Amino acid sequence: MSEALNPVFVDNFERDPTLTWQYFGSSTGFFRLYPGIKWLPDENGVISFDCRNRGWYIQAATSPKDIVIIVDVSGSMKGLRMTIAKHTIVTILDTLGENDFVNIIAYNDYVHFIEPCFKGILVQADRDNREHFKQLVDELQAKGVGTVNKALTESFKILREFRDAGQGGLCNQAIMLITDGAVEDYEAVFEKYNWPDRKVRVFTYLIGREVTFAPNVKWIACNNKGYYTQISTLADVQENVMEYLHVLSRPMVINHDHDIIWTEAYMDSALFASQAQSLLLMTTVAMPVFSKKNETRSHGILLGVVGSDVPLRELLKLAPRYKLGVHGYAFLNTNNGYILSHPDLRPLYKEGKKLKPKPNYNSVDLSEVEWEDQDEILRTAMINGETGYLSMDVKVPVDKGKRVLFLTNDYFFTDISGTPFSLGVVLSRGHGEYILLGNTSVEEGLHDLLQPDVSLANEWIYCITDIDPDHRKLSQLEAVIRFLTGEEPDLECDEELVQEVLFDAVVTAPMEAYWTTLALNMSTDSEAGIEMAFLGTRAGLMRSALYVGSEKLSNRFFTWRRHRFLLCLVSNMQTDNMLLYERTGCRGRWNNRMVVVVLSFLAGVSLSPTFSDMNHMSKAESCTVPEVHIPTATLALFLR
Repeated sequence: MSEALNPVFVDNFERDPTLTWQYFGSSTGFFRLYPGIKWLPDENGVISFDCRNRGWYIQAATSPKDIVIIVDVSGSMKGLRMTIAKHTIVTILDTLGENDFVNIIAYNDYVHFIEPCFKGILVQADRDNREHFKQLVDELQAKGVGTVNKALTESFKILREFRDAGQGGLCNQAIMLITDGAVEDYEAVFEKYNWPDRKVRVFTYLIGREVTFAPNVKWIACNNKGYYTQISTLADVQENVMEYLHVLSRPMVINHDHDIIWTEAYMDSALFASQAQSLLLMTTVAMPVFSKKNETRSHGILLGVVGSDVPLRELLKLAPRYKLGVHGYAFLNTNNGYILSHPDLRPLYKEGKKLKPKPNYNSVDLSEVEWEDQDEILRTAMINGETGYLSMDVKVPVDKGKRVLFLTNDYFFTDISGTPFSLGVVLSRGHGEYILLGNTSVEEGLHDLLQPDVSLANEWIYCITDIDPDHRKLSQLEAVIRFLTGEEPDLECDEELVQEVLFDAVVTAPMEAYWTTLALNMSTDSEAGIEMAFLGTRAGLMRSALYVGSEKLSNRFFTWRRHRFLLCLVSNMQTDNMLLYERTGCRGRWNNRMVVVVLSFLAGVSLSPTFSDMNHMSKAESCTVPEVHIPTATLALFLR
């Protein structure tokens, strides 16, 4: 029946080629994916993928939930039954996410929380807590006699206290009872704590092949709006556990609440294998699919979940890089305080020569990367979806963590409508207070933009080239030129950024002639002097001139290493919003290197190792270097 989705997927992709994967997962486990892929079996020759186990399916199929798992650890549960019970608990934990809350109670002669520190409360079902519970479950041992009444009473009390206090998921509440039989008189417990409103659903899992106690265990579930199932073998666990999700989805299906959900960040395994790092971290947007037939609407039948993956880089386009300035950046975090994207998020680690994802790469708290001297004001505000700004004194590591800058940053934050995410933008103090608006004609700018020494930052987005297939092979410079000449009127370009590029091209045009003159007057022994001259602007325009062949460059990739200089071209430019390496452009000495920022331009030359003895230059109070001059006209343009 789902083949009708294929033309829909194709049409979606034609209208928005930035889409990655589109898919539908049915309640029976059938999975339809566009574009299609070849499924590879595991080491056992089995394709074990089940879409119903994925976070996007579970979150879309149900609402946030508070769960108390009760497990029977009496003597009758020894052996295979205990093994099945443990596997059942682990499978239930795997169906929970960051918006859910959970605790586990074990009972025999007495009731005890498997984690004493969590006694009487529910904890967020994040990855760390789930893994901690799994370790404790593995240590459970069967002994004594089971008394389920006390465990049920304790569970109802916890759920009622959380509900009354407005804590937890504030939606579904359920008890999962895992036992091999129940013979007590437990009706009084339900009358006191759950009837007649039945605010808490009770799901029962009868462990083992015996059916003697099946009627009692089934009665518990059916009289508390739950679901009963019997699990006889380990192979039965997965399918039977998933049934509770369909029960919890019934109210949503009956009311036809098409709630759209967004998942936490995760890594696409196929892209990880192909090393497509720019697409590595993704989020999924998904929604449930219901049966609209009138005769089945009251039954609350969930057909499945439809979803699409969204690379986080698409969300970060909300904050174009060129507007953020030096040391500026944007980041995203969830309503649970976990970061989706941040410059200090390092989701991979190196094991030998291979990169592997860290176990907790998608549960890194904002407080771990943004250290606040105050009481987590930023974190709290962003979790609550507030809009505002604040300032903080921060320490920024540079040069691969070898040095630290002390900065005052301004933090601006707001929620992203229709998602559980918040966007934060960090700017160095003073950035954006003064803006240079260039008024350059297209004809004049194009003339200078077409020169061979000009290039653009190809990772920046001047024009959107990934929508039309004919544009995908264009570099950003080619796209800008075609947009300006009218060859591609359908191209969507950032006109403000393009205007800045035109202005920078005109302003920096004299450098080409100057560098050419300098090259003609140089000694033929190029190893004794300058190898390359370059200039970069805030708009991402780069001009460069080689004084030797690229194969002779001792540092062709502009990696700043020992005995490399960037010669200062303007004296003592001390303005905080022009930061590059030091708070003032030309102060300090480190590894015989100096840096300058010329307003919104960076200019310099890459020198050969012969200059490594010129240590006195790095001690200079002034940054004026007599041997290297900028033409007066160009300097005037820089400073006006």
